Amino acid sequence: MELHINPTAEQVLTDLADYFVAQAGRAIAARGRFVVALSGGNSPRKLYELLASPAYREKVAWPQVFFFFGDERNVPATDAESNYRMANEALLEPLGIAAAQVFAVDTTLPPAAAAAAYTRTIQHFFGAEEACFDLILLGLGDNSHTASLFPHTPVLHDASVGAREVFLADKNVFRITLTAPLLNQARAVAFLVYGEDKAAAVRHVLHDARDVDEFPAQLIAPAGETHWFLDQAAAALLPKL
Repeated sequence: MELHINPTAEQVLTDLADYFVAQAGRAIAARGRFVVALSGGNSPRKLYELLASPAYREKVAWPQVFFFFGDERNVPATDAESNYRMANEALLEPLGIAAAQVFAVDTTLPPAAAAAAYTRTIQHFFGAEEACFDLILLGLGDNSHTASLFPHTPVLHDASVGAREVFLADKNVFRITLTAPLLNQARAVAFLVYGEDKAAAVRHVLHDARDVDEFPAQLIAPAGETHWFLDQAAAALLPKL
């Protein structure tokens, strides 16, 4: 695991954008494609906008990039809460990414069926190979969840490699998420976390005793590399090195 701690959120975003570009270049050189799973929420929107900006858009061979989603809300693709809609507005549409390169969760299906269909989509894409994303982008909730692996939900103990539906009783909503075993097959995982409101969660996940039911992001331990891109505010409660 490698920590990248920057003074400001803007520098965190630039640092991660540079890492994204480097990972894309390595993957395309080695395998002819770059397969990435995107995260949702407010923090990654700024990253996607940066990657689509004139400063970065020419640095990646976008026709060779394929996009999946680490999780999705059980809402229509046009809904303001949709992770796909956010990524499409901030990244995919500005870059002119072809529809054949984007694999979104079909939220027109019931949650369990949507998760099963997404599992099949992933299996079909990778074929006989192990489902191994070149890069998975993740965030961190202030309750230490990542993707839609929420505290005290059954999916935390799901040993399957695929997507699963998650019901959040406190909000009476469903989400669809990649399971921890699938996330952990990635060549690289990058957490994007900034802001003082995330400092306690960062400490819980990176420093406290293992308790995956309470701190689900502790489940993420990929076979490849793990990077945490933090600003000083988010890292404030970590022990000083």
